[in-house]
Amino acid sequence: MPHPQAPLRVLDLVAILVYLGGTIGIALYFARRNTSTEEYFVGGRSFAGWVIGLSMLGTIVSSSTFLALPAAAYVLDWRQLSVNFALPFVAVLAVVVFIPLFRRGRMTSAFEYLGLRYGPIPRLYGTVSFVVMQLIRMAQVLFLVALPIQFLTGAPLEAVIVAAGIFVAFYTIVGGIDAVIWTDVIQALVLILGGLICAGYVILALPGGLAQIVEVGLAHDKFSLGSFDWDLGRRTFWTVALLGVVNWLAIYGGDQNLVQRYVSARSLYEARKATIIYSAIALPMWAFFFFMGTSLFAYYQVFPHELAGGLAADQVLPYFIFRHIPAGVAGLVIAAIIAAAMSTLDSSINAIATVTVVDLLKPFLARDRDDGFYLRAARLTATLAAVLMIVGALTFARLPKESMNDVSLIVTSIFGGCLMGLFMLGFFTRRVDGVAATAALLPAALFNIYLGLGALGGLPKGLALPIHSYWTGAAVNASFLVLAYAISLFRRPSGGDLAGLTVWTMGGKSSLNHI
Repeated sequence: MPHPQAPLRVLDLVAILVYLGGTIGIALYFARRNTSTEEYFVGGRSFAGWVIGLSMLGTIVSSSTFLALPAAAYVLDWRQLSVNFALPFVAVLAVVVFIPLFRRGRMTSAFEYLGLRYGPIPRLYGTVSFVVMQLIRMAQVLFLVALPIQFLTGAPLEAVIVAAGIFVAFYTIVGGIDAVIWTDVIQALVLILGGLICAGYVILALPGGLAQIVEVGLAHDKFSLGSFDWDLGRRTFWTVALLGVVNWLAIYGGDQNLVQRYVSARSLYEARKATIIYSAIALPMWAFFFFMGTSLFAYYQVFPHELAGGLAADQVLPYFIFRHIPAGVAGLVIAAIIAAAMSTLDSSINAIATVTVVDLLKPFLARDRDDGFYLRAARLTATLAAVLMIVGALTFARLPKESMNDVSLIVTSIFGGCLMGLFMLGFFTRRVDGVAATAALLPAALFNIYLGLGALGGLPKGLALPIHSYWTGAAVNASFLVLAYAISLFRRPSGGDLAGLTVWTMGGKSSLNHI
């Protein structure tokens, strides 16, 4: 990937190395605590709400935010922001419904809930789907964070990806969830500071400042949220917004990264407070990073001679940082980008290790072993996940793409399966049992494969449905919801205890006669 190499500046390196050294220090500090899986996976369930909330922010707001969102706004407009408009409404559901259900008993994994609600097959489906999605996401994020480091060092992109992946893997495997959560808190704060610095320099560099950004953006329709037509074959506002509903229901209602935070809080009150803190900050932050992309577009409209030719959209922000932000300060911004990536990668690695042990080894593959065995297995799984992450990032580096945010949305839609539907039927119905859910999984999965092949160009012309790839997730989940509920109407639900597992039985009473 061609790029103009930035000068290797001592102060930038100092800022980055200080940050990286602090991260390693945190991991080593917490390493001595990790003598059990309870500590390694959920930190003894002792975290305060504000810590968990900032950790959620660090986990979900990744280098996709710092690099891919500005790139999406730079090359197109703000239409991909609408994927996040559902967040405040889903957050209310999480506070009222999802969190109490996941904190029932002493769950560690989101998919333990699926096992209690439906049985082993949906639990296995959810676990495998989550691991696949996380591996793809981790590869994307690692690729993105390698770009600015490549600018800084001039090293081959492949070497940067490998080195960054090994660094993240080391402190995550050593420090466990304690290190993950506390480094995520620091990384979230560094991310916010880095974004403010970068935007400030863009505004100050333009003769007309903020007003000029708005003027240029309006002139080029850069603030557009997309067409409001109901055209299933195009990336309209409704296409992206509906993807957001599916996406946020899946994240708040079943993503292990957030569920692990829910159950790591020291009380239900603290878990709810954490979710409110995260939700209040996240949407304004995403809008801010889209604005940063529009600001960069305005800057290079005013000063087109300063833009190096041949830059990919994801390279524009790193290029601006090294060309226009002073040494030392630029290093802090790059540290923020690195922080954004690490806070996502460490959480995903730990989450994969958690669900592998809790949902695969303990109930199926290696029952009745001592806790030391499971702790060693968790570390080994985390190591393997890191290796696959690095391989995936090397693959992403060779793929043609409009922007990595677009790639991320397509991947989420195609490979997300019907997890959201599984959790929502579990939460909000009593009629749909394990038999109905399991019977609906196979046709829904086949439908998912069909739509995915069509979206990726793997079907002959005329056989693929004429819908945008963003609709895949919504269509698959809708088909599963309808089919599972329809099956439940033609059979008597199995007699299982649903106390504490649905919104209708949260008080402890179990009934299978309604909904």
